[in-house]
Amino acid sequence: MRTSSNPAFRRLPQQGRGGYAGFGSQAGMMGGAAAYADQQATGAEFGTRAQGERALTHDDVVIKTAITAGTALVAGILTAWSGLFVLALPAIIVGFIVSLIVIFKQSSNPALVLLYSASMGVALGALTGALEFSGTNFQGIGFQAIVGTAGVFVGMLIVYKTGAVKVTPKFTKWLMGASIGVVILMVVNLLASFFTTGGLGLRDGSPLAYLFSIVCIGVAAFSLMLDFDMADRAVKEGAPAKFAWYIAFGLMTTLVWLYIEILRLLSYLRSE
Repeated sequence: MRTSSNPAFRRLPQQGRGGYAGFGSQAGMMGGAAAYADQQATGAEFGTRAQGERALTHDDVVIKTAITAGTALVAGILTAWSGLFVLALPAIIVGFIVSLIVIFKQSSNPALVLLYSASMGVALGALTGALEFSGTNFQGIGFQAIVGTAGVFVGMLIVYKTGAVKVTPKFTKWLMGASIGVVILMVVNLLASFFTTGGLGLRDGSPLAYLFSIVCIGVAAFSLMLDFDMADRAVKEGAPAKFAWYIAFGLMTTLVWLYIEILRLLSYLRSE
């Protein structure tokens, strides 16, 4: 029926006619929508649950997500406080490598998930700390970005739970197109910046940059709804309890993107 814009959830294994959580096999790696196959799930789509193993619950997802987010938060605060801003690049590289391992192996290994969270926490903490120490205009920007990210997360969760916006195949197709479009623009802007100052003007603090950041925040925010939907279906289909770590990882990747975009927009506002 639906697939997430999150690459972690898009890599979930498919089996037979039903894909992830009973989703049709037409759902591809780049997203898209497929008709929901109204069939009895076996749980194998999420990893076979061993005999006697407890099934996934919403509490599992909440607890594991809180642990991963908390790990990133603590790592980020410690990095910013210590002034070890040079750790940004190494942490990004480690986080990227670990994320590839988790995604392509569909791993629910808590050590890998927490390593990813800690690495990205260090990276974001270093970037935020460097920004705050670059001038008085940016002091406190990290706290604002954290509050903004948490606010968007809670807000989108409320929107999802109340059904104010339905996660439908049409909604998913629209969001897939928006996500792909945003990524393409980012890549083109990066390439153009090698030849012209400011590239396409999407990241230079201009009015166009403001608009682009707002669009990115919107796309990331609505991506959370698809992630919530995927997690909800994993619970309903009886995934093994350990799968909560993989769901937490998927949510964490979206939160990292959301935080970066909010931080960037705040930096534009503070620069005026």
